[in-house]
Amino acid sequence: MNDPGTLGELLAARGVSRRAFLKYATCMSSLMALPPSAAAAMAEGLAKARRQAVIWLSFQECTGCTESFTRSFGPTLEDLILDFISLDYHHTLQSVSGEAAEAARRQSMQDNKGKYLVVVDGSVPMADGGVYSMIAGNTNIAMLAETVEHAAAVIAVGSCAAFGGLPEADPNPTGAVPISQLVKNKPVINIPGCPPLPQAMAGTIAHFLSFGKLPELDHLNRPRAFFGESIHDRCYRRPFYERGLFAKSFDDEGARQGWCLYELGCKGPVTYNACATAKWNGGVSFPIQSGHGCIGCSEPRFWDRGGLYKPLSAGTADMGRVIAIAAVAGVAAGAGGALLARSRQKAAQEREG
Repeated sequence: MNDPGTLGELLAARGVSRRAFLKYATCMSSLMALPPSAAAAMAEGLAKARRQAVIWLSFQECTGCTESFTRSFGPTLEDLILDFISLDYHHTLQSVSGEAAEAARRQSMQDNKGKYLVVVDGSVPMADGGVYSMIAGNTNIAMLAETVEHAAAVIAVGSCAAFGGLPEADPNPTGAVPISQLVKNKPVINIPGCPPLPQAMAGTIAHFLSFGKLPELDHLNRPRAFFGESIHDRCYRRPFYERGLFAKSFDDEGARQGWCLYELGCKGPVTYNACATAKWNGGVSFPIQSGHGCIGCSEPRFWDRGGLYKPLSAGTADMGRVIAIAAVAGVAAGAGGALLARSRQKAAQEREG
């Protein structure tokens, strides 16, 4: 592949003005909570950046993270920056397969030793030697270890890669684990979500291209710029929460008036992500704005914690308790119904007498 030069040269060739580029750098640095002085540094760093080699591994996943990454509404500067990346290996997007695909991965590792980024979506199955997910005859365990050996950093995109996600939900038959549990000698940055916000992925890569390092992370190794505040902090329904106005069902008058969905199971107060500000589908909306509470998908074990949905993984003991409670409730309801019927019958007899 011919060297396209620097990113600045590529943007100039595509008609992007310096003013537009500086505006983008200012917006991106602001979005990532960087000081105002960082905008010029980011613009300069991006302009001098050369094509970044990226190897994308897909393990136990649903391809939703790739869909989020590739679905953009533009064209935008993010598109151009992501176009500038040399995506040397990706199961879903690559045009070659079999031995040619694996040869491309190993060639990129050799040519960019110590400089390439590894992006992983999906968890890694550990049970029974990792046989539940294999690529080119290799387990995900072996492929991950080989690929990250000489990488500059690893980016775990999506909740499956970051925290185990749905594959790790109880009872976790494949022994699925997050990437951070296996990669200990490289920087690992988590960009969770089911799927993750494309802005978080693009912003993280732009930061790496600009400054040669990963952005500031929180205690769960998430970019603080995108995961530093809860959904609740920026939710437009919060004033209703403060006033104690809550929808009681998804189709009651409160719901139609835009009242808070907390009592319907919304996990916004305990979920950290930028959905309420970055939004989805080109900034059109986000789940709460569309009338559905947050399910907390960017937090560890979000599925097992339940909320709007009851987890499908309730154990036998839990199910026994549920059945017992239901039985007691049924008996109580039956007894109450019988008493009410007798009371009504007695009253009718007295009126007739």
